[in-house]
Amino acid sequence: MKLTAVLLIPAFAAILTAQPNGGGAPRLTSLKAVPVPTPPGLDRYVRNTRALVVLGKAFFWDMQAGSDGKTACASCHFHAGADHRLQNQLAAPAASSATIAPNQTLTPSDFPFRRLANPNDNRSAVLRDTRQVAGSAGVFHRNFFDIVPAEHYEQGADQPSTARATLNGVQTRQVTNRNSPSVINAVFNVRNFWDGRAKDIFTGATPFGDSDTAWNVLAFRDGHLVKEQVRLENSSLASQAVGPALNEMEMSYMGRTWPKLAQKLLALRPLGRQAVAADDSVLGPYADPSGLGLAASYQALIEAAFQPEYSQAPELLEANFAVYWGLAIQAYEATLVSNNSRVDQFLEGNQQALSALEQQGLRDFQNGGSQCTLCHQGAEFTAASFSNRTTRGFNPTNPGDNGFFRTAVSPLGDDPGLNALDPFGNPLFNAANPNNTNGAFKSPGLRNVELTGPYFHDGGQATLEQVMDFYGRNADFPTGGNLGPGIGRIRLTPQEKTSIVAFMKALTDDRVRFQRAPFDHPALCVPTGHAEAAPGILAADTSDPWFVLSAIDRWAHIPAVGREGETVPLQTFDELLRGIGNDGSRAHHLTTPCVP
Repeated sequence: MKLTAVLLIPAFAAILTAQPNGGGAPRLTSLKAVPVPTPPGLDRYVRNTRALVVLGKAFFWDMQAGSDGKTACASCHFHAGADHRLQNQLAAPAASSATIAPNQTLTPSDFPFRRLANPNDNRSAVLRDTRQVAGSAGVFHRNFFDIVPAEHYEQGADQPSTARATLNGVQTRQVTNRNSPSVINAVFNVRNFWDGRAKDIFTGATPFGDSDTAWNVLAFRDGHLVKEQVRLENSSLASQAVGPALNEMEMSYMGRTWPKLAQKLLALRPLGRQAVAADDSVLGPYADPSGLGLAASYQALIEAAFQPEYSQAPELLEANFAVYWGLAIQAYEATLVSNNSRVDQFLEGNQQALSALEQQGLRDFQNGGSQCTLCHQGAEFTAASFSNRTTRGFNPTNPGDNGFFRTAVSPLGDDPGLNALDPFGNPLFNAANPNNTNGAFKSPGLRNVELTGPYFHDGGQATLEQVMDFYGRNADFPTGGNLGPGIGRIRLTPQEKTSIVAFMKALTDDRVRFQRAPFDHPALCVPTGHAEAAPGILAADTSDPWFVLSAIDRWAHIPAVGREGETVPLQTFDELLRGIGNDGSRAHHLTTPCVP
C-alpha cells in the first residue's frame, strides 16, 4: 500500500501543503494527479481523436511544411521539445536594431551573456554584456511566388537584408529573437509563447484569440457551403501552432497563405522524405514499407480525424487547413506529458526515488527565501498553468497572477514581452496597471529543465548553476523598473544553490531523456549553421539562381526513434558546448551530417 506524499517524512508535511504565495497556490503533487486540459466542444469538429493525434504528429515533424521543404515545427523543438543548436543561433533582442554577426558558434566562454566580476553581486564590474539572444534558426529571408506542384519546395526569391548579411552580402537563415521553449507539458499552460500571445481561445487561423473575429472555418450544411466562426477554449496549443507556419522568419517565405500550404501538402506523401520507425508509437501503423514517410495521404488522415461537414468536400480541404493544422498539432502535443520523473515517484510514495541532496533541494526550492515557488508552482512548476488559474483565486488583470513576471533578465528596452499589441491593435494582456506588463514573460515549467538549455527567454545562461547564480544575485538588471513587483530579495547560500540544482535535475522524466514513447519521433535533418569560404565569409549557394544571396547550409541528422527509445541519453546543452557525448554516448550530438 502506497503512503501519501505528506506522510512520507514528517518534515515534508508542512512543505507539501504549504501555500508560499498566500491564497491558494496549488500544492506540490505528482503531475499524474493533474488532468490534461481538454477543449470543450471539440467533437463539433473532430470525429476521431486518435486519428487527430496521428495527423498532428505528421504535421509537426514534416519538413515539407516549410517553404524551403526543409523546415518543420520540430526543427526548433526536436530536443526534449526545445532546441540546443550552437551555430547561427544568435539574434538581436526583439526591440533592438543592433546587428549580430551571423553564423557564430556558441562556446562555453560566451556564457553567461552578461558576465560580472563577481557572479554573486549584480553591482560588481561588468566584464561583458553582449545584448544578444540565443534563438532558433528558421528560414531564409525570401518572397513567396507559388508552390511547385507535387514538390516539397516552393518558388521564391531571396530578399536583401542588411541586418542578416556578412560583408560579402551572403545571408544566413533568419534567427528568432527569443529562445525556443519546450513543447513538452505545454498543454498545461493557459497561454503559450514567451509573451503569451497564443491565447487559450482558438479562433481558427491566428494565435490571437478573440481579437480575430473572422469567420475562419467553412462547413458543408444542407447542400451549401457556409462560413462559421471558431471559438474553442483551453486551446492555446492550437493558437500557438498556427503562428509559425506562415511566419516569414520561422517556416514560411513572405506571402504564403494557408490555402497554398494546403495545396502543397495535400499533393505530397506525409513525411515523404523522412524515415519513420516501424514501431513509432503513433505513426508506426501508418509507416510506408519503404521506411520513408507514411502510406496514408494527408487527405485520408484529415478525413479520418475531422467531421465530414468540415472535411469531405474538395473546397473544405484548403479553406479549413489552418483549423486542421492547429487542432491536430494541439492533440499531438497534448500527449507530450512527462509525469514520471523521480520527483513524481517520490511524491507518490517512493522514499528512495530522491537522494538526500535532492530531498534537501526540494525543501530549499519551497523555502520562502529562495522565492522559487513565486513563479514555479504546483505539479506543473509554473504559475502560468490551468491549475494555478482555477485554484488560486487570482486577479485576472494582474500579470503575476497569470504567471507572467519581470525578472530583470534584460532591460525593459530590449523586449516588451507581455506589453505589446497584437496585429489587431489589442493589448496582449488587459492589465489593471499596464506598467506591470512591460518586460514580463511567461514563467516556464521546470520539468526536464536539465535538457532544455540555454535558459531564459534570451537564452543567456548555459547551465542551471548559472541560473542559480543569476537568482542568487537578484538578477542582472535590478534597477530602472526592470525587476517586477514582488520579485527580488532572494536569499540563496552556495549549499542551497547546489541542492536546488540537484532537485531540478530530478525533474527529468527518463522517457524524455531516452526518447521513449510518447517522445519518440521520425527522422529529421536540422540546419546547424553555414559553410564559410574563409573565416567570416559565407559561401554562397549557387545551385539555384533565385537563391544566390543564401549561404550553403550545414545539416545534422536526428535519427528516427521508435517507442522503445534510444539506449543513450539526450545530450544537455552544456555537454554539447563542451563536446561531451560526441562519441555517441549521447543522443543529438549534432555531429552526424545528413542531406535533407
